[in-house]
Amino acid sequence: MSKLGTLGARLYRGEVGYDFVGKRFIWYGVSVLITITAIVALAVQGLNMGIEFKGGAVFTTPKVDVSVAKAQEEAESASGHDAIVQELGTGGLRIQISGLDTDQANSVKAKLAADLSVKEADINADLVGPSWGEQIANKAWTGLGVFMILVVIYLAIAFEWRMAVAALIALIHDLTITVGVYALVGFEVTPGTVIGLLTILGYSLYDTVVVFDGLKEASKDITKQTRYTYSEIANRSLNGTLVRSINTTVVALLPVAGLLFIGGGVLGAGMLNDISLSLFVGLAAGAYSSIFIATPLVAELKERDPAMKALRKRVLAKRASAAAKGESDGTDLSGAEVVGQSGPAGRATGRRR
Repeated sequence: MSKLGTLGARLYRGEVGYDFVGKRFIWYGVSVLITITAIVALAVQGLNMGIEFKGGAVFTTPKVDVSVAKAQEEAESASGHDAIVQELGTGGLRIQISGLDTDQANSVKAKLAADLSVKEADINADLVGPSWGEQIANKAWTGLGVFMILVVIYLAIAFEWRMAVAALIALIHDLTITVGVYALVGFEVTPGTVIGLLTILGYSLYDTVVVFDGLKEASKDITKQTRYTYSEIANRSLNGTLVRSINTTVVALLPVAGLLFIGGGVLGAGMLNDISLSLFVGLAAGAYSSIFIATPLVAELKERDPAMKALRKRVLAKRASAAAKGESDGTDLSGAEVVGQSGPAGRATGRRR
């Protein structure tokens, strides 16, 4: 068995663990810092909206002996508008110019044919109206809103409202970070980006639900025992699914990294960047939020419940009494060696001596 597999088995059995819940304010601080950076990037730079949202024309040329920079210069000169030029795998170019109507598009097409030394008939021109782009944007926001509402309803029914709130905050966290990265790097936002966002939100939700399901099972009849608080049960459940979350995230990130760095970077298929960047950033953010945000937040909300407050008092009182007598408090059932844990929670799952 590999070292990672051995670690995963020990985590699952509770023999080793890390105090994610106890150190939650560190994770909250990291998330707040990243989120503020993303919001500032959005406010200062904004998003580079694709032509599908702004309207304009897209020209696709056959193979040309002109550099991307030169083609961009010629396109902007011919149209009087900013142009985005991407090199295709065939050696041709994809030239995107916003703010053009039909007559202007025909004129620009003729000028591009002359400037790039290709036949006008060989240049394919697609015109996107601004009203259609507005409809696409509205549908994207509607789809995202419906997705969020359905998520909250499902989690509230399947689990409880605290888990629904924590999952919603984690999803908003992932969405904000991903959109902020788009603002920072200046990648174009297209319908493919929206598809990528919805995809990673679903993945993030899946990862969160896996942890929540284990927590729901582990916390059943929790008030009938005095060995662990709710936060400690939550931390043990999280450690039990930790390696699984890491493995699924790495496996998902590898092909997406191939799309982003090989397809978009090395091969020059720039149209892959819109969806691959959202997937890459979103998958990483989703794994982070499932582990460091969602579960600690559920534990914090649950600990405010009167029944959980009473349980914590009983657990701590039992441990204090056992410590005063120099006896075992009976909480070291698994003989777990806890990494980074101290205080009552650490004693609850510390290594048996």
